[in-house]
Amino acid sequence: MTSASETARTTGESAGVYLYGIVPADVEVDEHARGVGPPGAVTVIRHGDIAALVSELDPGRAPGTPQDREAHERLLDATAAEVPVLPIRFGTVVSGSEAVVEELLAPYHDEFARALGEFEGRVTYVIECRYVERALTDDVVAGHPELAELSGRIGDRPTRLRIGEIVNEAVSARREADGRELVAAVGPVCVLTAPRPPAHARDGAMLAVLVDAGRTDELEKAVSGLAERWADRVEVRLRGPLAPYDFMESPSRDGPSPIGPPA
Repeated sequence: MTSASETARTTGESAGVYLYGIVPADVEVDEHARGVGPPGAVTVIRHGDIAALVSELDPGRAPGTPQDREAHERLLDATAAEVPVLPIRFGTVVSGSEAVVEELLAPYHDEFARALGEFEGRVTYVIECRYVERALTDDVVAGHPELAELSGRIGDRPTRLRIGEIVNEAVSARREADGRELVAAVGPVCVLTAPRPPAHARDGAMLAVLVDAGRTDELEKAVSGLAERWADRVEVRLRGPLAPYDFMESPSRDGPSPIGPPA
């Protein structure tokens, strides 16, 4: 498989085929489904028990904009809410329908079919926690009284660095403790859990969960209970269903994996 720019160089002006994910072969695509465009109309290419979600790409079109990424993820998340899907890395393009079969569906058929079976009847959610800024500050100061003394010498660069170290260590410790409590609260209703790293300084524990579709109400109840207990200091959000990026395993064959999180 190649990037869009590599495809354009090797195929001249012929249209490429953009790849989104792998689904069971019996999946039918909504006629209004749209992905990376133009033109963006989504179709399926089938082989055996599996199929690829694809769309034709205009000649010379190299997907890579924020809008392209949003379209890619939106289509996969909408698919994951209905059927099992194995997401393909953002920006993956091949030269045509035959290449989809020869480079992806045929060589990985059994592995993909087995992985789809493991996701059957299960959905992925992400629990995102974000600290309330004032509450976080109060918590750090209360746990580190030496900060008051250091703050009196804030003009000193080594002091500023030391304050930053203390704050970062305190937030990390709080995040780890909250992460353990989060897993304890939702773990019993989940098939799998996978922690996510923080993206921002105020991010608290972040957790992806794989849950049986019939237990989503239990998950929501567990998250709501935790949100109530943490209401004064943490904002808790449950997002999903989402494509199962956090629970993907790369195929066993050598070479770069065609599946996985957005690059």
